[in-house]
Amino acid sequence: MSAPRHTSNPPAVPALNVHTADGRSFRFSEPFHIGRDLNCEVPIQDVQVSRRHAVVSFAEGHWSVRDLQSRNGLVVDGERVETASIDEGLTVRLGADGPSLVMELEPLPRPTRPMTPPVAERSTGETMLLADYAERYFGSTASDEEEVGGRTLMIRKAFDQIHKKQQRKYRGMVAVVALAGLCAGGYAYYAHRQMSRQEAVAEALFYAMKTLDVDIAKVEQLVAASGNAQGQDQVKKYMDQRRQMENNYDQFVSGLYDRRLSEQERLILRVTRRFGECELAAPPEYIREVTRYIGKWQATGRFARAVKLAQELGYTRRIAEEFLGQNLPAQFFYLAMQESDFEPFRSGPPTRMGFAKGMWQFIPETGARYGLTIGPLAAFPRPDPKDDRHNWEKATRAAARYIKDIYATDAQASGLLVMASYNWGEQRVIKLLRTMPANPRERNFWQVLEKHRGQLPLQTYDYVFYIVSAAVIGENPRLFGFPFDSPLGFLERPS
Repeated sequence: MSAPRHTSNPPAVPALNVHTADGRSFRFSEPFHIGRDLNCEVPIQDVQVSRRHAVVSFAEGHWSVRDLQSRNGLVVDGERVETASIDEGLTVRLGADGPSLVMELEPLPRPTRPMTPPVAERSTGETMLLADYAERYFGSTASDEEEVGGRTLMIRKAFDQIHKKQQRKYRGMVAVVALAGLCAGGYAYYAHRQMSRQEAVAEALFYAMKTLDVDIAKVEQLVAASGNAQGQDQVKKYMDQRRQMENNYDQFVSGLYDRRLSEQERLILRVTRRFGECELAAPPEYIREVTRYIGKWQATGRFARAVKLAQELGYTRRIAEEFLGQNLPAQFFYLAMQESDFEPFRSGPPTRMGFAKGMWQFIPETGARYGLTIGPLAAFPRPDPKDDRHNWEKATRAAARYIKDIYATDAQASGLLVMASYNWGEQRVIKLLRTMPANPRERNFWQVLEKHRGQLPLQTYDYVFYIVSAAVIGENPRLFGFPFDSPLGFLERPS
């Protein structure tokens, strides 16, 4: 009878995540097609994309993407290719001017190794020898003292004296340790109580600032509509009060959490506060989730390319100035990165309202509402020189005003809710918010996730976390492995 044949298990296929330029995400563990045809697993509606543009498959231990003789081909790092291997990650463009896709591998789980049993410290013979000595000198009772020699009795008496002395010593040590533990426990309880009180006061101060933010945004709306000079003075007074409150808040919370977190985690919380959410109220999983999205940026060259483009073409300072001029965080700069990679002639996917276009991806109705001229090619996904949405300066001014208006809605000056509104539509977000208590403490992005996660599209969820994580990286790119300084670093330096 022949020995049974051992068959090896086929190699595990690592999951592949695919992210489209319009914010959609897919996850595959088997081959899939990319193209304009709706039967493709990754459908992309763009004139640069063929009906069946490319196929992605797993063979010989790695994923690869292959061109299906498409009209515009596959472009990787500026070069047209027939195939490209997806090692840990790959950014591929469908045509030289077409939409890009980011593909990322999920790491396979590490195999668990069986625990190695502890190695015996002594051989059996050595153990037996020690047992014999223990029995000889310490195992006999007082009744058989006559049967042992004088040397053995002396060893026993010496051992008893040492043993009693050690017992007294250890009892004293145990008492000292117990007293120290009691004191430490009492101090820890006191420190915890004090920390909790400080955090409660800090949160109350933060949400007082938030209420003032909402008031400022509403007054600014009225001033913009009426041009009232007296209203402008009132806004200035509000802003001076707001700055003083923030200085007090900074002093109050300094040291509250800095000692407990890494530098990267501290940056996440600081950016979160800049976007109008209380860092002390952030749920623990929030930091982990932002860190996960930072990893997505690190896996591709998209962040570096977009920053380089914005700096070379002079977008960075002008975009920051527009938002600062609206009393908004300059970090909304990264919203344009997520929308278009700072490409002013980008056309997005079709919507029921028409094609989104430009650096800020305005749909025709919203662009017109904010003073942008909509060109005659609005119904086609290609650049239109007569469409102001492609004029990045005009579109940036419109985007800053639009975001400012969302601030004054039920979003209540929460930058994260503003991002969700920009992507999904402010009316949809407001509809959810109006089912929640009308105060900033109970109406923030985390509360929306907790109560309405099933209604919020995955695209919008990704959108918010991509922008927040990009803003975190942008505070100190070198900390996250990027070889350049903060694109908004000029804000910290005198001009």
